[in-house]
Amino acid sequence: MDRSLLLKAIADETRMKILTLLLKHNYCVRALARNLELTEATVSQHLKVLREAGLIFGEKRGYFMHYDVERAVLRELAGEIKALATVEREVCTPENGCCQALEQKKCHVKGKCGKGTK
Repeated sequence: MDRSLLLKAIADETRMKILTLLLKHNYCVRALARNLELTEATVSQHLKVLREAGLIFGEKRGYFMHYDVERAVLRELAGEIKALATVEREVCTPENGCCQALEQKKCHVKGKCGKGTK
């Protein structure tokens, strides 16, 4: 899973709307275009980005391609974001290599760290 590709794909408001619609029901390009009041060409371009990110897949039904969401990919991304949100802040001390001894007192005051302080 290419996390940056996934995040770029869902960063667009229209693509998020498409994903939301596809989570509720599978649609073809024409139905998505009608729901979103966009041209079929525009919807096709957005679907291409979502497909390349691995978020959706298409299934041919008669003359039309119907799209659905790869829910496992979405769940995996959600898990990674949830894990990221649980990362605890570490205290900066000279012992763990964050602060230089002379700057330790200033380190925890916003905007007061020196050039060598991380």
